[in-house]
Amino acid sequence: MSFATRDGRNWKPDYLISIDPKKCIGCGRCYKVCGRQVMILKGINEAGEMIDLEDDDDEIEKKVMVLNDDGACIGCGACARVCPANCQSHAPAA
Repeated sequence: MSFATRDGRNWKPDYLISIDPKKCIGCGRCYKVCGRQVMILKGINEAGEMIDLEDDDDEIEKKVMVLNDDGACIGCGACARVCPANCQSHAPAA
């Protein structure tokens, strides 16, 4: 698949395909730079289960970003550039 920028230069998007919850620090930087709601912040409880942040805060051990709508990703790479934990995996279009 071939893509081009507005002025015709070749461009190859790298789409967000996963976020490693063990590496993610839940800082939210990726969420702030993504205008497409590809990710959402979730909590992890003592048992290691994902829970909504609206649930009891006492149960949340850690906050992490998770994929919310991966099909909305345009492959711009902004999330990867701002991530201090290098917890994301990206892949080119198939």
